[in-house]
Amino acid sequence: MAKSKRQKNMKDKVLKIWPEINWIKNQKLKEKVLQCWVYAIEKSVLSINDLETIPFSLLLKDCKISFINHKRTAVQLSVDIAKRMKENFGEEININMDLLIAGAILIDVGKLIEYDKVKGKLTTSKAGKLLRHPFSGVSIADRFDLPPEVQHIIAYHAKEGELARRSVEAIIVHHADFVSFEPFKA
Repeated sequence: MAKSKRQKNMKDKVLKIWPEINWIKNQKLKEKVLQCWVYAIEKSVLSINDLETIPFSLLLKDCKISFINHKRTAVQLSVDIAKRMKENFGEEININMDLLIAGAILIDVGKLIEYDKVKGKLTTSKAGKLLRHPFSGVSIADRFDLPPEVQHIIAYHAKEGELARRSVEAIIVHHADFVSFEPFKA
């Protein structure tokens, strides 16, 4: 299969598991988000189908929630929170929904580099032990020229962002991510 046809096929597969990408109105931004996911999947030991079955975190013992289920929930919660805030606070709050959605979709793209398979068992890769996914995620986003605002959301969504001043979009995504993580901690 020719490279362009293979990439089109992969893009279609990504859009199937990530329909929220279509919520991004800016076409250039949407395409860049899609390219990040295609690249990460191509560089990962995981297949796109694995994302629907692997646990969303290796930090949680016996985690039954899949990677994509957790990720889509965090994106959906981010959008719900932002809409409610805009509805209630009106002109007092400025939230860029495209940047919020793009950032929420990409916060864990670096995890695809964090995973490894050893003797059929999912584990953390050498790269994942040295650089957590916020760092590898920013690297992937930068590769595709994502705006600094999106890279900021990726960089500061996890504990690495505790000492940073987060944008309103990063605050929302951070909390949505943790709301869909914390209940599953033992």
